[in-house]
Amino acid sequence: MKTQRYDRSFVLDYEETDEGYLTVRAVVTKPGVYPYQRGDGSVQYELKHLEDIYSDRTVMSCNAKPITDDHPREPVNLKNVKVHGRGFSHSDAQVKNNGVMVTFTVFDEDLIRKIREEDKREISLGFETELVAEDGEYNGQRYQYRQTQVDVNHIAIVDKGRVGPEAAIRGDSDAWQIDSNQKQNGGGSTMAKLKIDEQEFEVPSEVKSKVEGLQAKADSYDQLKKDHDTTVANYDAQKTELDKKKKELEDAQKAEPKQDAIDNAVEARLSLLDEAREHLPEDFEYKGRTDSDIKVAVIQAQDEKFEAKDKSDEYINARYDATMSFLKDSVQTATGQNNMKFTKTNTSDALDQKRQQRLNLRDSK
Repeated sequence: MKTQRYDRSFVLDYEETDEGYLTVRAVVTKPGVYPYQRGDGSVQYELKHLEDIYSDRTVMSCNAKPITDDHPREPVNLKNVKVHGRGFSHSDAQVKNNGVMVTFTVFDEDLIRKIREEDKREISLGFETELVAEDGEYNGQRYQYRQTQVDVNHIAIVDKGRVGPEAAIRGDSDAWQIDSNQKQNGGGSTMAKLKIDEQEFEVPSEVKSKVEGLQAKADSYDQLKKDHDTTVANYDAQKTELDKKKKELEDAQKAEPKQDAIDNAVEARLSLLDEAREHLPEDFEYKGRTDSDIKVAVIQAQDEKFEAKDKSDEYINARYDATMSFLKDSVQTATGQNNMKFTKTNTSDALDQKRQQRLNLRDSK
């Protein structure tokens, strides 16, 4: 079942065309939680969720809609638009300025006079909506219903509401919302209940409306402040992350090995391979072995009981250097079974020949 609603905002400025028409551009509705006054003076809070208000259906429904002088007592349609129509909205409705904005032109001379001379400048959006009972909270404000399937029927220019501009939240957020079931003219004063500090008071509905309108303004300010604080916090967090990434990049650039270091590492690796090949089997697999692995293999070739587990790199390096020193001394002073002593010169030549053979074998691979 569709429920009629009237949202209020203001004609803040207008332009006069060459023909004397008035052209106005205004925000006619915004997302948020807004109070709607029932016929008995009580208030219910309804949610205009941005998914509903900013939907193509609702935005497009603001285009090409009649402008009326006050709200007619019936929906405006083809059969009565000549009676009620005082202008039309343009086809430029769009989401802008945190709401739905549209341009409209008033071409009725009497309504133009009222806008100019009588300051009749409140805009009241007439629309129908499917109200869904939904108790929740939106941007820190409680609500009991959610407006869905919003279809704009007309845009009315109305006199200043009984609540007055103080209770208005500019463009759907500052304007008092009036339930279509409430009487628009005359009638007695209806007493409403207003709760202040957990205590209820009976006050005229106009007073209740004004107080709640002011409270809505305060809530809006609080929400803006929260949004601002959240934005600042997000900015600070992103800046901290950016600074961290810059520092990591700088450290990585500083830690990048220089060409001299690379050359030295390559030379040391080749020298180690040359030394190791003199004392390891020809089928020993060097690929994928670290310098420490190769040194351990050389040590174990001389001492099968050597266990490298839990030994530090410093220990292995020292043990390797000692082993190589021992091997070189042994080669230079070794004697055979017949106690024939090999001279240092002959042994050196033999080692050079073996080294050259190994180099040729490595190059051939």
